[in-house]
This record gives sequence, structure tokens and C-alpha cells, in this order.
Amino acid sequence: MKVEALLLGVGSSGGSPALGCSCPTCASTDPRNSRTRASAVLRAGGKTFLIDTGPDLRQQALREQLLHVDAVLYTHPHADHLNGIDDIRAFCWLQKAAISVFGNEFMLDHIRQRFPYTLFPPNNFWDKPVLSLHTVGDAAFEFAGIPIEPIALMHGKWPILGYRIANVAYLTDVSEIPATSIAKLQGLDIVFLDCLRRVPHPTHFSVDQAVAAARQIGAKQTVMIHMTHELEYQALSQELPAGMVVGYDGMRLVSEAV
Repeated sequence: MKVEALLLGVGSSGGSPALGCSCPTCASTDPRNSRTRASAVLRAGGKTFLIDTGPDLRQQALREQLLHVDAVLYTHPHADHLNGIDDIRAFCWLQKAAISVFGNEFMLDHIRQRFPYTLFPPNNFWDKPVLSLHTVGDAAFEFAGIPIEPIALMHGKWPILGYRIANVAYLTDVSEIPATSIAKLQGLDIVFLDCLRRVPHPTHFSVDQAVAAARQIGAKQTVMIHMTHELEYQALSQELPAGMVVGYDGMRLVSEAV
């Protein structure tokens, strides 16, 4: 199945440039150093899957002319991955339809508690998000006939999810990939992989840890995402091994696997 991937944002929770900072990344004129909060779009089988709804979603959708979303695949409920949920109302209004949302029960409970108005029935104005929640477990599931493989990950002490569609996988905010999940990630064309900073972090991969995980996964191409301003695009690009690249906002890649 052909999968088209679009990185809406590759930044960490603070984005880049960081407020008040004049480091090489933040002062750079290279647009690839300007990073909104991490999110992505995967298109497969004529359907558009949005991964996470960060606080920059409206800006990202305008920039990339994203006008349609069939479903949202949530990784975890941190603010930089969830708090743009209200901007889904624009897609509901354009489509005049509820949008299906997928996540583990831990994730969906956060939506129920923090954003209960997204679960109300639609009115004539479509002035609120209208979401249909679907719990994801360990097993693969389908949406509109498209198989989706949830990938169990650890984000510190939190159990979170990555997702695989055909030969493309998206793994953000990772501190550990269980062996059972490594097995589900074999044969990939593209993996988008958490790579926060150089110094180890309790809930994210560092550069060295991301490189080691990429070698375990063995995808044809690894794209580093969810980076702080400590990682400058050109500098990191020059030190990554072959087959590994630095992601940037607006990056587009295609897997042609059948």
C-alpha cells in the first residue's frame, strides 16, 4: 500500500526558536530549524490520518493546506500532542461529519476529562469538535479497510502508542521500545523516531539512543523528530549515520510498498 507522509511539526514541547534564545538553532535563517510542535499526516488508501493535535495545528494546517482529516491517531495526552484538539472543529465543519479518534484507554480518558465538549452531538453550526472515540489495544485494527498496527511504547512511566501503516511507522516521545514492538517494526521503508536532545532524558530518546534504536529497527530510512533547539539541522545531519536524516516541518516522503 502506498503511504504519503507529511511532517506537520518536528519540534519538542517548546518549539523552535525558543522564547528568549539566541543559540545557533534559534538564530538560524534555515527554515528547517524553525520547528512547530510534533505532529504528522499519513495518507493511505484515499484516507487522511492525523497523528496528534498539537497547539500549532491551525498554523500547520494553513501552511500545508490540510483541508480534510478522516481520523486522528493519538499517541499520548501531553499538552504538546493534545491541546490543539479544538482545531479539529474546522475539519468537522468542512466535512459536516464527526471524526473518529483512536488511542489507548489512558489517552481517551484524558479527552473525556479535559475536553468533554468534544463528545457532544453536533449542532447546526458545527462550532465544536465532534469526535467519536475508539479504544486501541495491542491488536491491529482497521479504519475504512486500511490496516493500522498500534506500537506499544514507553514514555517514561507512561504507556503510549506509535502507529504503523503499511511500511511507515511514527514513534514519538519514546524512552523505551519493548522487544515485542521491535518485532512489529521490521521491514519498514520509513520510521519517524523521537530524538529529543544530546543529553539523556528520562522520557525521551537522546541522539545516541535514537541512533541505536534505529539500528535495531532497521528501516530503509529513519527520520529524526521531536527535537529541541539544542539540535541544529545542519550539524545533526552531518553526524547521523547513512540512512538516517533530520526531519523538518513540511517534509514529505512516500513509501511505495505494495
